Amino acid sequence: MSYKMDLLNAYFGYDGFLPGQERAVDALLDGRDVLSIMPTGAGKSLCFQLPALMLPGVALVISPLISLMKDQVRSLIQAGVPAAYLNRSLTERQFDLALERAWQGRYKIIYVAPERLESPRFLRFARHTQLSLVAVDEAHCVSQWGTDFRPSYLKIPAFLDTLPQRPPLGAFTATATPEVREDILQKLQLDQPVLTTTGFDRKNLYFEVRHPQSKKAELLSILRRRPTDSGIVYCSTRKAVEEVCAYLQAQDISATRYHAGLSAEERQCNQEAFAQDTALVMVATNAFGMGIDKSNVRYVVHYNMPLDLEGYYQEAGRGGRDGGSADCILLYSGKDVITGRFLIEQGESPEGVDEKTVAALRQRQFERLKIMAAYSTTTGCLRRFILHYFGEDLPADCGSCSNCKAGWEEVDITRAARAILDAVDECSGRFGASTIADLLCGKESDRVLRWSLDRKRTFGCLSGQPVREVREQIRLLVEERYLVSSQGDYPVLSLGPRAKEAVSGGQVTMRRRIAPSRPAAAGRQVPSGAPLDEALFQRLRELRAQLARQKSLPAYVIFTDRTLREMAAQKPATLAEMAHISGVGSRKLDQYGQDFLQIIQLSSRPS
Repeated sequence: MSYKMDLLNAYFGYDGFLPGQERAVDALLDGRDVLSIMPTGAGKSLCFQLPALMLPGVALVISPLISLMKDQVRSLIQAGVPAAYLNRSLTERQFDLALERAWQGRYKIIYVAPERLESPRFLRFARHTQLSLVAVDEAHCVSQWGTDFRPSYLKIPAFLDTLPQRPPLGAFTATATPEVREDILQKLQLDQPVLTTTGFDRKNLYFEVRHPQSKKAELLSILRRRPTDSGIVYCSTRKAVEEVCAYLQAQDISATRYHAGLSAEERQCNQEAFAQDTALVMVATNAFGMGIDKSNVRYVVHYNMPLDLEGYYQEAGRGGRDGGSADCILLYSGKDVITGRFLIEQGESPEGVDEKTVAALRQRQFERLKIMAAYSTTTGCLRRFILHYFGEDLPADCGSCSNCKAGWEEVDITRAARAILDAVDECSGRFGASTIADLLCGKESDRVLRWSLDRKRTFGCLSGQPVREVREQIRLLVEERYLVSSQGDYPVLSLGPRAKEAVSGGQVTMRRRIAPSRPAAAGRQVPSGAPLDEALFQRLRELRAQLARQKSLPAYVIFTDRTLREMAAQKPATLAEMAHISGVGSRKLDQYGQDFLQIIQLSSRPS
């Protein structure tokens, strides 16, 4: 076995590479720049961590979030890799001590915030230290057209130019449209990089969109069917997080919360409770997540529609990082679009960006919100929609998302379509979808009465249909260009280029779901062909949780669910046999092997 494979097994517990990993590793070892686009859970971190162990000197990893650095460094230390981080969470004394140890060559990997690259003390260290490589994690943050633009990332090339010798540069991300990918290449000034793209498809994720009457009742139903699973519930606002978390706790659900309005101490405490499986459900805004490496998340529920598909896919991708199945469920309401527009309009502008660029960025955000709403209402394959957005083509529908699994029927809505077009025309393009739907259904709402719309000849033309159904028909007519919805704070409807087709006798149809999809809770994938001993797996999880509490570590840092499942299936009888379990490196075998082996041996004894 080669030195590379020896280290891969000893420190990370793997006997082989996942797709795309080895090519990126070898390129950095050869001194080449790398751009690696790999989905969440595909093992991006190993692509720079393994070369860092093999090359002389220290590797710098530029990372945007403190939580990301802490998780990565904690996992590396548990695996026996000397690592540290330098960010604002350290006191001056802690920072000085870490930098002093770095000068002494006691680390192989140092995680650093991009803002630190301009610190005189850090620059002095970087210029006088042998840097084996520089890795830019979450590299999409360098792009103004991405969802997490960080102006400080633009200063990375200038930092590299100050070094006596430029080390190989690796850029890694899970979410990059073709436009963002080009931006990464240019803004980071990658030199003839080796490109590794393993695709965006996460086959172990199940995608579903639901349009419930009551989101709270629907969420509770989802969680009740997964009583022992760990999951994340994303909300768009802090207020929603507070309300949903309180509601779940009142229903005896083991839930905690996370948003930027909480103190740093409470956020840290709640995050650790979730990481150690003492709280099974994390209710959070998008402030929680990037770089959160919890491997056994079995479901991700979006209580509100996110602002864009990049953010949604990144957040949904926090499920099933261990390769096991995970459900990604979006609870959609038309009000989510209104909330989304408000959040974009009220959002803070990036520092150091001129007004013209801010206006262009905001317009891009509105366009991405529109695409996200289209995903939330499409009747087509959800997986295909996502992959197409990221520049990949799926030859056929996936057959496994909620839309593919649902039963559908083609419904003739020509009469309703003509009534809708007539009402829009009669109102001279002054009102939006909600008001037009109220008018047609004969609903004497405040808006209808305020504008005397109850006197229109189209008032009540569709009184036999629910308002919600008419709104859905209006959405379809906009999507198919029979109607046009304006941009702006208060979108209004006007006749579209295809309106004459419907009015002059053309048929209008729409797909309607006839069988709501309610899949079983996320399945359990066992890497081997052996059957899983579910009782043993639960006992191994209990031991892991006990050890995690004793050591104040996230449970997954000790062993992932994937590793425990393989133990419960293979039932190794000796430490030598346990060493062949995926994810059991030599350091973890020494630390924990005997404890887990004892549980396995006890379970194998005849009762």
